[in-house]
Amino acid sequence: MKKKHAVILEEVYAVAEKIAASGKNAPAFSLPETHDRLNIIAERAETNRGILAVLTTLVVHKIYDPSQDIRYHQAQLPGGFAGRGIDSAYITPFLKDKNFPAMADTGWLTRSLEQPHAYTLDYPGKIKPESTKSAFLQLIDSVQGNQENPRNILLGLFIALIKRRDSEVVELAKPHKLPISAIITLLERHFTNRYPCSGAARLPVLAMYAIYQCIITGERFKGKILCELESHTSADRRSGRIGDIDVNFKDGTPFESVEVKHRIPITKQLVSDAYEKFKQFKTERYYLLTTANMDSADWPAIDEEIQKVGQIHGCQMIVNGVYSTLRYYLRLLPDPADFIDKYVELVKTDPAIKYPHKIAWNECVVNLR
Repeated sequence: MKKKHAVILEEVYAVAEKIAASGKNAPAFSLPETHDRLNIIAERAETNRGILAVLTTLVVHKIYDPSQDIRYHQAQLPGGFAGRGIDSAYITPFLKDKNFPAMADTGWLTRSLEQPHAYTLDYPGKIKPESTKSAFLQLIDSVQGNQENPRNILLGLFIALIKRRDSEVVELAKPHKLPISAIITLLERHFTNRYPCSGAARLPVLAMYAIYQCIITGERFKGKILCELESHTSADRRSGRIGDIDVNFKDGTPFESVEVKHRIPITKQLVSDAYEKFKQFKTERYYLLTTANMDSADWPAIDEEIQKVGQIHGCQMIVNGVYSTLRYYLRLLPDPADFIDKYVELVKTDPAIKYPHKIAWNECVVNLR
């Protein structure tokens, strides 16, 4: 039973993350008041952590056992069940793992919630403020009365919590005086960390953009313009860009571009596809970079395609690893700390980067050896 509760939590959370990342709203509810009630719970979650834990427990258990009257939250109540045990074992640990407001152990340690009375609309517990108490009891009543689908309630709650969590300002670490080898290790750990959400593929793009922000004042780029980053979801053909990072002449025509792949080896076909993007322009240099290991790549075929492009177009195409490219450019900087500052600022502000990516950066810095 308890394992099933954990599965329900993770399944609904995964869907909630995708919806929150897309900018869409919660699922449609039967009652127009439900959305506002969920928002009240989410807005007060930090102050009323017990309410969040208990409501989540009851809704998850209703998904698991539709026949259970979840208002009877204690085994000693007629037809009741042990909500506190489920909360302690799975709900509160889950809330902590997702960086949601959580109690130390269980919501049922809150005096206003532990009373041996059913969570009916006339529940006598002194839950403050009154708006939170009303939202809490009304949501339970709507689920138990089959007015609302419990999975939709849990999904809507998680979406609201994710949006509030991800909108919080996270103070990001800016380690200085790191050797280049440590910077590369730090970046690799940040890129390859296991995330519960999308967006990790954007991190190496931000790193490369940060290094270009550092070197754009160099002699090679005199009179050139580093274009602003496009949205992570913008298609190159639709946006008019030829790479993830573009440096243009003042008249707007491409001078140098970088396309970054995350965990995807470069192939002959990718070289050919890249050429299709810039063949109509007088692009001088085009980088195809990846975080993937290229030891087993078909280098003869890749080199043959690169030479073919060079003969037809004249552009210098360079296939390389992200880490080796960053290492090379970092050696050119008077102070690599400038790169760290710029990377951290991009991680802080890029809309594709979410709360887990930011928290992971700080953890990578703390654990750097």
